[in-house]
Amino acid sequence: MAVLGATVIRRPGAFASAAARRMAVRARAVAGRTVVLAAVGLIAVLAMLSAGCGSRGSDGARGPVKVIATTSFLRDIAQNVAGGRLTVGELIPVGVDPHEWQPAPADLAAVARSDVLIVNGGGLEGTLLKAVANAGGHARVVTVSAGLAPRVPKPGEPDYGKALAVDPHWWLDPVDVITYVTNIRDALVAADPPGAGIYQANAAAYIQKLKALDAWIRAQVATVPPAGRLLVMNHLSHGYFADRYGFKVVGAVIPSVTAGASVTPAQMASLVRTIERLHVKAIFVELEENPKLADQIASAAHVKVVTGLLDHSLTSSSGPAPDYIAMMKYDTHVIVENLK
Repeated sequence: MAVLGATVIRRPGAFASAAARRMAVRARAVAGRTVVLAAVGLIAVLAMLSAGCGSRGSDGARGPVKVIATTSFLRDIAQNVAGGRLTVGELIPVGVDPHEWQPAPADLAAVARSDVLIVNGGGLEGTLLKAVANAGGHARVVTVSAGLAPRVPKPGEPDYGKALAVDPHWWLDPVDVITYVTNIRDALVAADPPGAGIYQANAAAYIQKLKALDAWIRAQVATVPPAGRLLVMNHLSHGYFADRYGFKVVGAVIPSVTAGASVTPAQMASLVRTIERLHVKAIFVELEENPKLADQIASAAHVKVVTGLLDHSLTSSSGPAPDYIAMMKYDTHVIVENLK
């Protein structure tokens, strides 16, 4: 079992011949039905609160702009732009996979009270955006990935499956996150014009930190021979990272950009052959994902499973990745050390 803040490596064990017939396992079920019900609840909450939960008090005076982000890493990025002028909240708790998140009543009320809702886009937030649009709430929805082109799988890579055609994982490329920052900056300036100078200065400073992060990652990746820069992830999460830093995505346990898709025995057997043929060293699994399928494939292919990547969520302040930059450094270190 993965432990927060630690990387757990599973060594390949014996693989019984009968196991090949038992590899028809369905990945975790997508929590779509429950999310739809929660989205209906969101519409009801917004309908009740929209009339009286704006940013103006009973005397008409405007209070602080209320900003909320869907994920912990988006909250951190936005907070760096907001600085001390605003406090940015988050909807999806630390350690929860945003692909499978289900909003609670308190989350619905928080969205209804917000002036600015910061979302990743690309389908990451599922039905939440439709619910907000249908409810006609007053929150300005800011899609931080606006302006970024979706990735197209390269020849020889798995396709993204039918469930979701867009890879939403732009944040795993710090250069793409510069676009996130500029979109957040512009949204905060529009929502709070008196703070424009603060947001512009903070954004410029954070962009420099992102450029330094990009240089740091390049230096770390340079220690891995090019022939060994082969990625097999639990799902297709690291395409933008691979493109930026010279890795090749050769497969995924779940051949989809979300971890809730189905896997066939033929797909699993094909991945085993690919791992063996290319001498892939490891299968990487995110902290919040079930490693069961990865363990089966790794046992058949005689490679290790490395769990505990934090690319979908930050940790608590006492963990190894309390902010976005720390998260990227943590995951880069895990990947590089296991591919050398």
